[in-house]
Amino acid sequence: MSNLTIQERTFRGVTIIDLAGKVTIGGSNKQLHAAIKRLVHEGKTKIVLNLAKVTYIDSSGLGELVAGFSTLKANNGALKLERVPGKVVDLMTITKLYTVFEIYEEEIDAVYSFDLPEDHVAPPLDETPFTAGLVN
Repeated sequence: MSNLTIQERTFRGVTIIDLAGKVTIGGSNKQLHAAIKRLVHEGKTKIVLNLAKVTYIDSSGLGELVAGFSTLKANNGALKLERVPGKVVDLMTITKLYTVFEIYEEEIDAVYSFDLPEDHVAPPLDETPFTAGLVN
């Protein structure tokens, strides 16, 4: 049984993957890897991983993040991280992976860090972008 929940949504042409639980050796890694490969196969190569609800990640889980990063880069895409918990930041710092990934505190910053088509213009400052634009 997996300790990881994966949910996908799209905003402004960027796929956001919400992870919850543990990213560890075994089933959860396979689940995450399969999700990223499927998205690449579907042509969705702008991906943000939301790690806000990740409670634990081991070295194998970090390896899976690197594999996803590499898969997307090889397919002219990018994998960016948001809301990385402190313990995960510590592990990424020790392993020097913190310098590999673009990491954002706010989802809106992660989404708009991608080069978006002209029809994906940033909303006015007083508009909350995630109330009207979410697609599950």
